[in-house]
Formats: sequence, C-alpha cells, structure tokens
Amino acid sequence: MALATSCHPECKRALNAQEDYDASQSAALVAANLISAARVILKLDTEYTSYSAQFLVDNACPKKEDGQSCELTVKDALAFALKEGLPKEVVWAHLGCMFKPPPSACRIPRVSMKEEVVEAKDLDGAFKLLVHQPVGAKLHVFSPQIDCVGEEVPLFACQIPRVPMKGEVIEATNWDEALELAMQQPVGARLHVFSPEFDRRFGEKGIYDGPSGKGTRYVGLRDVIVVEAARIKGKDVATVQICYKKKTSFVKVAVKSRSLRFNGGDKSQRTSLLVDFCMPRFSIN
Repeated sequence: MALATSCHPECKRALNAQEDYDASQSAALVAANLISAARVILKLDTEYTSYSAQFLVDNACPKKEDGQSCELTVKDALAFALKEGLPKEVVWAHLGCMFKPPPSACRIPRVSMKEEVVEAKDLDGAFKLLVHQPVGAKLHVFSPQIDCVGEEVPLFACQIPRVPMKGEVIEATNWDEALELAMQQPVGARLHVFSPEFDRRFGEKGIYDGPSGKGTRYVGLRDVIVVEAARIKGKDVATVQICYKKKTSFVKVAVKSRSLRFNGGDKSQRTSLLVDFCMPRFSIN
C-alpha cells in the first residue's frame, strides 16, 4: 500500500520532493486495495491481485468547469473502476510515477536496425527529412515555462487490458452499519487525524483515541481500510491500514463518538474518529 521505491532516479527525486500526503493518491490506493481484497474474497480472482492505483489517479479524478482536476475520493475511484474497469498494477506505472508509459512497454519486441544516421545542419534541412519520417532533435529547456506544459498518457495506453468491474459502491452512515459490511470484506473509511496523538500510536502502539488536550494539532482526514473490529477493555476498536508520512502500517482506533474540535475552533462537533464508510460490492453473475 506504500509508494513504490524502485524507479528512474528522476522519478525517485520527484517522489521525495512531494508532500507527505497527496489526497488523490491516497484515495486511489485505498480504492485499489479494496477492490483487490473484495475480488479475492468473492473468488473473482484466484489469488490476491494488485490493481493500478496510478491508473485511477490518471483517469478517475473529477474535473472542474475550468478543466482542472478535483481531489479524488475513494467513492469516486471505486465508481470509476466499476464502470470503466481497471488494469493490473504490473501493466501500469507505479503510484506517484512521473513517467506514464506502463512497465509492459519494455517487453515490446525489438526490430533489427541496419542502416545509417542522417543529420540535418539547420531547420530547413530537418523539414526535408520530416517529409519522410519523424526527426530527432535536442531542445533548449527553460524553467518554469517548460513545467507549465502538460504531459499526456501515450495513445497506446488505452489498449492496456482492463479487468471488468461490475457492481456498485455501498456506503454506511455509521459504525454499526460499517461493522456489518466489515464482516464480509474490508471497508474503506476516512480517519480524523490529530497530532501528536496519532504519531504516538502509528505502528500498532496502543489505541488511537483522538486529541488529548492542549498542544493538539488537527492534521485532517486520511483514507484508511478497516481490516478488523474488536472490543478491547470495554471499547469498540477498529484496526485500520493507513499510509501516513509515506509509510504504511496498522493502527487501532477507538470508534466511539465524541466531541471533537477541528482547526482550533471554539465549537466542537460530535462525531466518530472514523467516518465516510464505503466498499465495492461486485456482481458475481
């Protein structure tokens, strides 16, 4: 569930320069993992199969009126996958990759090349060669102007095979409903994260119970997968999988509703630390 670590050096540098949290990547990652888990549980796949989260980031983000992409949500990602299908992770770029061609492109058969290299001294000479075929060149690059130029997914990417995803997105409005869904398969959710309390519990260290008092900072909502529910010392506790600060781990979360204050405001809101439950339900027939 973590970002890939092996790639081109430029890609690795770009990943390291990213902020700790990307909402669309996180949502796509959770959606892809939910689909993988659901399909193996329902025996639609004979073994656990990883599906491409990056494909969802590339294609499923809603568009604003001005054409800019909105943040992807788990629900939107699941709905897109169920409608359009989803390629396996091995035939698409890894999550966060700045290079869009899928890994399978490296397996395209090679053709023997036995001819000569023809050069043009100026643009007029290049135009004459261009009549017959594309011409290679070198480009003087200036920043930030070049950074404003978009990079599209290659045309052949639309031919990458997708696994059909027929079904619907099921939502739960509270923990009791989510618990019923969790008895069938893992459930997606969003977690209210407060620091430093969450940092102390990250990595299966005790139970995360929300803010503890002064010095608490509200980090925001983070996408998680609910993988287990239990009652510990009289408390209803959910074990969730989360990618936090570029690391993936499991955290135990108290699910009882309580009054929470967000962003330093004076008004509190009664809610649970876990909200926005959803999961894919596949059509078996």
